[in-house]
This record gives sequence, C-alpha cells and structure tokens, in this order.
Amino acid sequence: MVMDREKQRQRYIAGTEGAPPLPPPGGYRGARRQQGPAPAAPVAGGFAPAGGPAPGGGFAPGGVSTVTVEPKQPSSVFSRVVLGVSILFALVLLGTLVAGATDLLYGVTMLALQLVVAALVIAALVSPRGRLLGGIALIVALLFNVATVGGLSALQTSASGNYTGVKTEKQKHEEAYPGIKGQDPQAALDQQSLEDVRADAESLFAEIRTRITDEFGYEWVQVGDEDLRPERNGYGGESMLIEYTTAGWATTEPIQDYRRKLEVMQVIDDVVSQHGLYGLYAFNDPSVSGMDPSMIAKLYGSDDPRTQHTWESYTENYPDPMRFYANIYDLSQDPDGGFRQSREAQNARTGEPLEGLQLAVIASGVLSDADREEFQKKLQEYPGFF
Repeated sequence: MVMDREKQRQRYIAGTEGAPPLPPPGGYRGARRQQGPAPAAPVAGGFAPAGGPAPGGGFAPGGVSTVTVEPKQPSSVFSRVVLGVSILFALVLLGTLVAGATDLLYGVTMLALQLVVAALVIAALVSPRGRLLGGIALIVALLFNVATVGGLSALQTSASGNYTGVKTEKQKHEEAYPGIKGQDPQAALDQQSLEDVRADAESLFAEIRTRITDEFGYEWVQVGDEDLRPERNGYGGESMLIEYTTAGWATTEPIQDYRRKLEVMQVIDDVVSQHGLYGLYAFNDPSVSGMDPSMIAKLYGSDDPRTQHTWESYTENYPDPMRFYANIYDLSQDPDGGFRQSREAQNARTGEPLEGLQLAVIASGVLSDADREEFQKKLQEYPGFF
C-alpha cells in the first residue's frame, strides 16, 4: 500500500522540476482553511453574490460590482421640427439667391425669420434629447444665413450689374418716368432744347475767342469733346432729359499779370451780357462772393485775388438751363508746387494746358428736339406726377 502511494505521488510530481514542493498529505500542521463567499450567481445587469444584487446597482456585499444599462432615448419631436425649419429656411435663402433678389434678403421680414430660426436652434440645444439634431440645425444655420447668402447675392449682383431686385409694378412704372422727380416737366418743354444750348454755346465761344485774340493776341485750343449724360429721374431710372457739357476752349499761353486778368474778364463779361446772360460772378473775389476768406484761401490759394492761383467766374441765363464758366489758372502763384501737381494730373487726363484761360458751358435737364414728341406722349401716363 505504501508502494502504491509512492507511485501515485511520483506521478503527480513528474515534470515539475523547479516547482515548490507539494504540501505533505493532510496539509501543514496548524494551517487553517479560509472560508470565502459563496460563488456569484448571474443576475440581470451583471453578477451579484448569492445573497442577490444590490438595490440600484453599485457594490453588493462581497465586493462584486453591478452595472445597469439604460435604454437609448430617441430624439425629441421638437428637435426634429427645428432641424426641418432650419433646412427649409436655408432653401428659401438659396432660392432668393438664385432669383437675384438681393433687396429681399436684407428686408425686415427675412431678418425676423432669421432671428426666429436662431431662437429655435438654441432651444433645441438646451434639451438633452434635442442636442444631436439641434447641433445639425446649428451647422445648417451657420452655413446658410442672411449674412452669408446675402453676401453671395451682393457679389453676384455686382458682377452682373443687375441691381433691379424684386420690384412691384408701381416701382417699374415710376422708373420709366421721363421727367425728373420734383421738377415740373413743362419747364423742360418751355426752356432751351439741347440743340438750342449747343448752338448758343458755340456762338458765345466763337465771339469770346475772337475778342480775346484781337485785343490780347492769345491763341486757342479745344479741350476734350462734348458730353451727353442722361439725368436720373429720382425714381431709380433714367429720364429722357440730358446733362450737356460742351467741349472746352483754352488759351495756349498763360495769363499771369493781375491787370491783364481783369481786362480779360471784362471782355468776357461784355460778351456774355450781349448774349442774354447775367454779368459774371467771381467766386474767388471776397468782395463779390461773400464767402468766408479762409474758405476762399483754401479753394483758390489765397483770399487776395492778386496772389490766387485760380480765378473762377460764372454766369447763367435762368430760367433757361445754360451755365457758363470762365477760369484762369496761374502757376506763378503756386509757391509750394501743390497746385502744379493738381494741374499736371488734370492735363494727363484731358490734355488741357496747365495754365491760362479756360471756357466751358454746362446745361442740366435739357430735352433734345428729336425726343420732344415722345416725351410729351409718355407724360400722359403720369398725370400730375412729378
């Protein structure tokens, strides 16, 4: 029997070289067996000792933890509505962009809708069940809002030159008004026509040039070409009336002597009076214009005509539209060179002489004889309208 036990013992310890020795049969003397807790039994939500899971999860007696898995909450109906509203508002903005209605984008209605959408998105983000869809709605609102889409619309409008926007039939009708807002259209019919002003200006220039050349020997050069520019009608469109600017005329020699300037201006004053205009009005002369001397010095280089770099005189034939200008530029009265720089820049643009006498006529709100009949016909669509 002893031999059998020894064989059994040899079988258990075979191949255990280096392992600690087995305890003797029956264990070590004085050793006590520790009693541990009963094996844990599987329960819902994890494992707990045989005594049962701890209420509400946590650590149960015996050191075993319990885990409670709550079911996933679905997104709230409110957050879904907010996401839909945000997407719908973005589509409205994009539709307005495609239509080119820049004015509508910056209207009070669109701005109010933008504030409503922003408030809804904020409310959705506050709710735990709405944060996911609220966050998506916020991204949509940040990408497509009045500022971003309005900016794109403004760029598109600027590139295309289409500033019409969305207009009512009334606005379109007003835009086609042939006259000018606040002005009696009958005045345009009663005054000089474009052709009358052109003919009178040419006659006036011719006589002034002849008198100045005969008396002082100055020669002349034409400056630029005449300019015809449609007048705005005050309702967002163009009228049938024209602002007319003649080609200018300038002496080829400077006029720098003070007494000579007075004599030249006196000759011009005589000629304009003979052509039905009022006498010359000298803006640069403090005794005539009544302007503050500091303002005169700022505009003309000095408040003393003897030391001014510019003489500017004006007259008109009111109630007719012709306005006549006669200016003398004198670089000898430019001590710091600033006025010369200005004249050189003007010379580069128009080719006019740097100094000397210059003449020009401007007439605003004139009607061409060729447009007179059409102007009267269109006015019939606007009774009492100006």
